[in-house]
Amino acid sequence: MKLASLKAGRDGKLVVVSSDLTRYTDAGRVAPTMQAALDDWATVEPGLRELAQGLETGSVPAERFHERECASPLPRAYQWADGSAYINHVELVRKARGAEVPASFYEDPLMYQGGSDSFLGPRDDIAMAQDDSWGIDMEGEIAVITDDVPMGVSAEEAGDYIRLVLLVNDVSLRGLIPAELAKGFGFFQSKPSSAFSPVAVTPDALGEAWDGGAIHLPLLVRYNGEPFGQANAGVDLTFNFPQLIAHAAKTRPLCAGTIIGSGTVSNKLDGGPGKAIADGGDGYSCIAEIRMIETIHDGAPTTPFMKFGDKVEIKMKDRDGKSIFGSIEQQVVKYARR
Repeated sequence: MKLASLKAGRDGKLVVVSSDLTRYTDAGRVAPTMQAALDDWATVEPGLRELAQGLETGSVPAERFHERECASPLPRAYQWADGSAYINHVELVRKARGAEVPASFYEDPLMYQGGSDSFLGPRDDIAMAQDDSWGIDMEGEIAVITDDVPMGVSAEEAGDYIRLVLLVNDVSLRGLIPAELAKGFGFFQSKPSSAFSPVAVTPDALGEAWDGGAIHLPLLVRYNGEPFGQANAGVDLTFNFPQLIAHAAKTRPLCAGTIIGSGTVSNKLDGGPGKAIADGGDGYSCIAEIRMIETIHDGAPTTPFMKFGDKVEIKMKDRDGKSIFGSIEQQVVKYARR
């Protein structure tokens, strides 16, 4: 089953989307918003699945689905917590800051609590007041949305609380991160609004690509129209989603609608850093990684961070080459206060 939120008010209008992403039907009679559906998932899910089946058979009213009309599936959320499933990414970006990776990071995931009050839609611009000094970077990630999760849930149990899966562009301002982390209180200014894919899907819609904790498919990133990354989201995980959920719920319950991110999807190559697609590798899901690898090989980075006018596209295709979640497509623009 595939769900989306069309832009309407602060919380969007919930719709059920056909499996091929061409049509949708209004879900208002079942639940008006995505959050309302998650708040009462056990009751609401059968009605949503009935609409999904009706879309496939043509027995319910349908309209043309346009990804550009979507907000993020949850336009705002009660909680957004981003983890570190791919330790290769953590190793590289910490090296770029001259910081070592503590041994505990391989057993206990990093996680930060991000701002969740103003997510960007999948086709919304990344608006910034500055570009060069702030180091604008995209980060292609996978995320899940949970039901209510009890405090102290085990990793073995946590997968049962995953309701939806989606993609993320977790925008980062690399130029602000070192000074902010040096204060000892974590990210805030360096993590502006994230954007999510047009569609969120139930785990069963991923078929064999979903193993209960990860998606075994490449995350496709294009930068300024050129292939930039195709790292497999099911490879080189240090932590899967049940483990990340259990970590987040160690000392608190998680409310329905909590979004848990994987961190930047990142693959190794022969046990070491990856290579650009042009050089025969699977590329990268963020600019920071290629800059670190350039530093390792050449002594200094040469790839600049994003500037005004730069564009990023993030999507994932199934094994038949069909888009699963729709595309995040964003351009960096100069912020204009309204």
